[in-house]
Amino acid sequence: MKNISKVAVLGGGGRTGKFLVNQLLEKGFAVKLLLRNPENFEIQNSKIEIIKGDALIFENIQLLLKDSQAVVSTIGQRKDEPLVASEVTKNILKAMKEYEIDRYVLLAGLNIDTPSDKKSPKTIMATDWMKTNFPIIQQDRQKAYTFLEESNVSWTQVRVPFIEFDDKNFEIAVSLTDCLGDKITALAIAKFIVKEMIDSKYTRESPFISGL
Repeated sequence: MKNISKVAVLGGGGRTGKFLVNQLLEKGFAVKLLLRNPENFEIQNSKIEIIKGDALIFENIQLLLKDSQAVVSTIGQRKDEPLVASEVTKNILKAMKEYEIDRYVLLAGLNIDTPSDKKSPKTIMATDWMKTNFPIIQQDRQKAYTFLEESNVSWTQVRVPFIEFDDKNFEIAVSLTDCLGDKITALAIAKFIVKEMIDSKYTRESPFISGL
């Protein structure tokens, strides 16, 4: 993945997304951001290009992905708004195919189930809580995972526990079968996503990451 110079970012205006944008800039990447409210975005850098729009609109995703070599997303469900996970995933995969982009790394919760999982009772409890309390959102996110599985792109779905929104830097545990810790920082997530985007160690897999 050494030919990546410009990265399309979704969710870059969010709390985790801002850490991700800064990490991409620190590593020398040009960044294209899709933002509904760009006037609220505070990071200033000549390597940032902003597209005003909504990820639920395919044409906006097209504009975002044009001339990009990879896509990363930390986009989350918006309170009291239409479901985003499956529709945005569908839009991204369609545009990736159109522009022949292969690399996609996205953030997800530990509640997503995959065939390789061997979740501990604690992780199962957290998953079941989401299924019970937010069944429609859970089903939509699981549907998004199905779209990834059915695609031909080199995706990585990064699953995380509770996120602390600070810049503490500590070692992380990575597992393809279970979430080994209770929390992780936004900075650790951002660093892992950028590294994985480049190295592709977990292509077409859904690693859990957590703080040690």
